[in-house]
Amino acid sequence: MDVVALGESMVTFLPTRPGRLADVPSFDRAIGGAESNVACVLAAAGHRTRWVSRVGADGFGDHLVETIAGYGVDVASVRRDPARPTGVYFRTAGDRAADDHEVAYYRAGSAASAMAPGNVDRMALRAARVLHLTGITAALSAPCSELVRALTAPRAGRPTVSFDVNHRPGLWRAADGARVLLELARDADIVFVGEDEAEQAWGVTGSPAAVRRLLPEPRVLVVKQGARGATVFAGEDGRAAFEPALAVDVVATVGAGDAFAAGFLSGTLRGLPVRQRLRHGHLVAAAALTVPGDLAAPPSRDHADRLAALDERAWGRLRLGPGWTQAAQAPEEVATP
Repeated sequence: MDVVALGESMVTFLPTRPGRLADVPSFDRAIGGAESNVACVLAAAGHRTRWVSRVGADGFGDHLVETIAGYGVDVASVRRDPARPTGVYFRTAGDRAADDHEVAYYRAGSAASAMAPGNVDRMALRAARVLHLTGITAALSAPCSELVRALTAPRAGRPTVSFDVNHRPGLWRAADGARVLLELARDADIVFVGEDEAEQAWGVTGSPAAVRRLLPEPRVLVVKQGARGATVFAGEDGRAAFEPALAVDVVATVGAGDAFAAGFLSGTLRGLPVRQRLRHGHLVAAAALTVPGDLAAPPSRDHADRLAALDERAWGRLRLGPGWTQAAQAPEEVATP
C-alpha cells in the first residue's frame, strides 16, 4: 500500500437547510473521519490506500465500510465490534468558525474508541510506504492513545509516519493532551499542524519558525497558516518554503485540513519538490472547501499538475468555486481572476 490510515470514522448527518439543530427538520447522510478522509482522497487520486479501524456490527458500520470501499480504499482490516456502536454526529450548515455553528457528537463508547494494540491488524498497518495517524485517535481513549504511541515509537522497519496534530480540546478527558500530542509529533516523520493549533495546545506564537523550534525532530514539518497559506520545513538544511493559499469561494470548511494532508502526501509519494507538494495540498483543500460535506473528488492528476505548475502571478490570480475540479477550460481560465 502507498498509505494506510488508522482512525475513527463516523456517519455524518448534514442539515437539509440552515438553522439551529433544534429547527432542522431532516438531514442527509454522509461520512466523516479525518483518517478515512485522507485515505479516500488519496485513493481517488490514484494511490493504493487502506483504512484500518473498528465499527459496530450495525447498519451505520455497514454504511461506513461500503462507502469508504466505494472510493477504492482497502477495508479488509476493518473489524466489527458486536458490543459497541458506530459513532455518529450531526452538524449545522454554518461554518465551524461561526458563532452559530453546532455539532452534536454521539461517539462516546464507540467501537473505534476501543481500538488498542491487541485488537487491530498490526501487519496491515506496517505494510505501507506511509502510515497516517492523527491526534484525534489518541484522544478517544487510553487504549487508543497507547495504540498511537506504539505505532509512532521509533523502530527498525517502521513505515514513514505521517501525523496530523488535529488538536480537539473537547475530546481530551485528561489534562495532559497537549503534552501527548507534542510527544507523538516529535516521533513522527511528517507532521501537519496549524498555527492556531500550536498556539492553543502549546502556547507557541510568532511564526512558523517558532513551531519548528518546538518541533525540530520531524523530517518534514508543515505549518498551516489558514487563508494565508502554508510553510514547510524539510531537508537537512532546515530551510522553510512558503506557498500562498488559493482564493476560494468557500461552501464549507469541514474536511479541508484532511484534503490538504492528502494532497501533500500525494506529492510526497510522487517525489515532487516541497513547494509543489504544498500547492497540491492547497488544490485538494480547495476541492473540499467548495462542497458541503467532508469529502470531495480531487482534481485529476493532470489538472492539478497543470495548475501547480503556474507561475506565481498566475497562481495568485486563481479563484476557485464550486465545480472547479470538473472545469474543462485551460488552467488560466479555470476561475475568474
